Amino acid sequence: MTPDGFPTVGIVGGGQLARMMIQAAIPLGIGVRLLSERADDSAARVCPEVDLGSPDDIEALRAFARTVDVVTLDHELVDLDALEAILADGGEVNPKPATLEYAKDKLHQRTRFSAAGLPVPAFADTPTLDDLVAFGDENGWPVVAKAQRGGYDGRGVWILEDRGGAEALFAETTERGVPLMAEAFVPIRKELAVLVARRPSGGTAIYPIVETVQRGGICHEVLAPAPVPPEVAAEALLIGGRVAELTSATGIVATELFWAEDGRLLINEIATRPHNSGHFSIDGCVTSQFENHLRAVLDWPLGATDLVAPAVVMANLLGQDSESLGPRMQPTLEDDRARVHLYGKGVRPGRKIGHINVLGDDLDETRERAMRAAAVITGAHSAASQQRA
Repeated sequence: MTPDGFPTVGIVGGGQLARMMIQAAIPLGIGVRLLSERADDSAARVCPEVDLGSPDDIEALRAFARTVDVVTLDHELVDLDALEAILADGGEVNPKPATLEYAKDKLHQRTRFSAAGLPVPAFADTPTLDDLVAFGDENGWPVVAKAQRGGYDGRGVWILEDRGGAEALFAETTERGVPLMAEAFVPIRKELAVLVARRPSGGTAIYPIVETVQRGGICHEVLAPAPVPPEVAAEALLIGGRVAELTSATGIVATELFWAEDGRLLINEIATRPHNSGHFSIDGCVTSQFENHLRAVLDWPLGATDLVAPAVVMANLLGQDSESLGPRMQPTLEDDRARVHLYGKGVRPGRKIGHINVLGDDLDETRERAMRAAAVITGAHSAASQQRA
């Protein structure tokens, strides 16, 4: 509790999600304390109260929890036994370990979702190479292999074209002790996402359906609202709401969806925390996902999620080089409906160093402005000009 009577939220993890939670906490008077592995992590650089420690250290987490009113997370890579220990000590954790298990264990997630009638691709536990190959032979190649635990944001996912690919992957993962599961490969029209904020008392707030544009396994753009038929958007909202209820989520739960070529909506992944697909909400919605996450984990009333413009586009800023990053940003500010968010991270090729939100009246025109601004900031525009010259 802060000296003036506001609660203190403890965030495990020092990445950009924690950084943006801190920014959302300030106007609400919420105190924030951080458990970060490094003093130069994105969030640690802007937080006055930082404990250095590992999310796998049970005693560090228990000690951290005693200094705050509620613990929340900016990533899934947290020891569930440590979270259970906090609860056993009488502390508060949101989301609960049982909710986090859905994000940490892909086979658990698929099994529970399928049993509840939620739409998922065909899947199977594949403890042996023969199981993996048999799944491919039965469901068709290519096959999607996933690490059952430890993967997130596209990590721990492999596309296997044939038995040879399965043999090579199985040899590698067996050596590292990584159990695999298999899923049918789904040809898709678009990738969509729906974010739901949910309070422990059961109240929810659902954000508009968005399209996430992936290139090379990395999200480059988020388009709000998603350019899909109304019936597809309505079904996606229903699925997102059911996921939040089934997982007993507290805070933000993001459900990534495939809109398959055959018209089905299928769950791809979920995240039980703020998510890259919701960064558009900082400037594009009445209440950002970060503010609603904090409100939810404290069981405060949730804010409205309406869009504040007909079109909102988020473009991730992927590092090219750090030279002249500041001067390159300045021209984008001439667009008075663009907002830049940098994460204070070192620049290296392909690393997410920030994002830009652009508001507009037409989705295609807004998207063009967002991508042009992102290219200028990261230096991709200059690199392309040099190549053409």
